[in-house]
Amino acid sequence: MDTWLDSLITETPQQGFELAITLSRRGVKYTQPDPEVLKELRAHYANSAEGLTAASHVVALNFQTVAAANNYWRK
Repeated sequence: MDTWLDSLITETPQQGFELAITLSRRGVKYTQPDPEVLKELRAHYANSAEGLTAASHVVALNFQTVAAANNYWRK
C-alpha cells in the first residue's frame, strides 16, 4: 500500500483546503480504481447539479476534518 498521507496538519487554511480536495479525490480513486470507469462516470456527474453538489459536500466534510486537526489554525 502506498503511504501518502503523513499528517493532516497544514500551515495554512489554503493548504488545508487543498488537502481536503486531495482526500476527496483519493477517496474516489480508492472506491473506483478502474480509470476507464472513472472517465466514463465523470461525464455524468460533471454535468449534474446533484453530482457536483455531492462532490462539494465531500470536500467540505474533508475540510472540516482537516480544520479540526489544525485547531482551526488558531495560534
